[in-house]
Amino acid sequence: MDKKCPRFLAVVLLGVLFLCPLCLADSELYSSANFPTTEAERLIRGLNLLPKDVNVVDQENESGVPQGKKIVERKFKFPNLVDPGGVSVDDLGHHAGYYQIQHSHAAKMFYFFFESRNSKNDPVVIWLTGGPGCSSELALFYENGPFSIAKNMSLVWNEYGWDKVSNLLYVDQPTGTGFSYSSDKRDIRHNEDGVSNDLYDFLQAFFVEHPQFAKNDFYITGESYAGHYIPAFAARVHHGNKAKQGAHINLKGFAIGNGLTNPEIQYKAYSDYALDMSIIKKSDYERINKVLPVCETAIKLCGTDGTIACMASYYVCSSIFNSIMALAGDTNYYDIRKKCEGRLCYDFSNAEKFLNKKSVRESLGVGDIDFVSCSPTVYQAMLVDWMRNLEAGIPALLEDGIKVLIYAGEYDLICNWLGNSRWVHAMEWSGQKEFGGSSEIPFEVDGSAAGVLKTHGPLSFLKVHDAGHMVPMDQPKAALEMLKRWTGSKLSEVSAESQNLVSSI
Repeated sequence: MDKKCPRFLAVVLLGVLFLCPLCLADSELYSSANFPTTEAERLIRGLNLLPKDVNVVDQENESGVPQGKKIVERKFKFPNLVDPGGVSVDDLGHHAGYYQIQHSHAAKMFYFFFESRNSKNDPVVIWLTGGPGCSSELALFYENGPFSIAKNMSLVWNEYGWDKVSNLLYVDQPTGTGFSYSSDKRDIRHNEDGVSNDLYDFLQAFFVEHPQFAKNDFYITGESYAGHYIPAFAARVHHGNKAKQGAHINLKGFAIGNGLTNPEIQYKAYSDYALDMSIIKKSDYERINKVLPVCETAIKLCGTDGTIACMASYYVCSSIFNSIMALAGDTNYYDIRKKCEGRLCYDFSNAEKFLNKKSVRESLGVGDIDFVSCSPTVYQAMLVDWMRNLEAGIPALLEDGIKVLIYAGEYDLICNWLGNSRWVHAMEWSGQKEFGGSSEIPFEVDGSAAGVLKTHGPLSFLKVHDAGHMVPMDQPKAALEMLKRWTGSKLSEVSAESQNLVSSI
């Protein structure tokens, strides 16, 4: 085949999309010629957040990070913290800082670091929120961080914060997300190479700043579009360790919650999941599935070509999800048990209000930098990365003993458990057959079934009961127990009662 053929086919696919009534009829989004930005802003409004642009600032308006120093960090205590018990910033062990990204023009990456409430010997766990382009502070305050934001804008301790069993890092990335910023638009990232290299360089600098944690076990966690970030980041760390490129990072594993990792398999699962959950009818299912062959071809071209093919595949395949949502009405696609009132599926606006308070900004040392919850610019910049298959690098990590946990709340549509289960089972590695043949066992918390677990060797898949897209928000106790057992290599341990139940079935 001529080398130009894939690019030509990509253009043809893009043309077919705009001529195809099936692809267009079910979604108002495609009526806009500026679709990527419209889609990004729609998703952000759906979280009740303001669709701000991106933190690309004038040099004179920067937060005051000195040039030449890789990390500038301060210990802090949030104002409005309820009942802190007179503890000092040293007692809390809470840090906020900026990393001057090494291989960038002028980018600074913001992060939070919360030392474990239990022991400094606990693992170091980094959390990455998806989007792409959404701040990890959303998880900090609404999922698994040390605090939650009360209605009166005070902070209360989270009984199930992951800092109870780990030393916890939250990073605002890619550049332009959260409090991270640059004075040069060339620092906006478009693919996983840029994202993973920035994160790897950050870790190197972080462990120089905190050498007492450098030998701790290290785990990468996150959700949603972090299903792309995390495998690339883990592979980058593992490669750096093997090549002795910098200080050794004691990577033990990574966990992805309701992630987008292998789009070719996961997009095929949309209609199956929607039919199984009675979101659509059989006739709708058959009609929507007519787009699947075109979507599959487009994704394959994305893997072999580049920008044009990947954009084409995004447009083509998005019609599948949007066709389902057109039929689902006001269903919350992050949790199908719930309804969206208008487009306010969740209200995360207090995070923006809190982090933009003058007293909070002063305690964090962010200067005049705006907090950007989710950035349409970052979202749009990463669209060429969206349909790439990030599962491809995972088998090599499994073969080297890196633990992998894929977990998913059962009521999420957008990154549903069915699609995640399918790509995990289809992944080719030395333990594929044994994993596929292994028994499902109950994941119990306090004597009650909190999920269903399947595991073999370093690979585990956990379907979490009574949870949507954000498992730590919906089932905080189960999520904390999951992290504790997984990092302690005890995830698959079950009680005697559970073993008897499984054997009797």
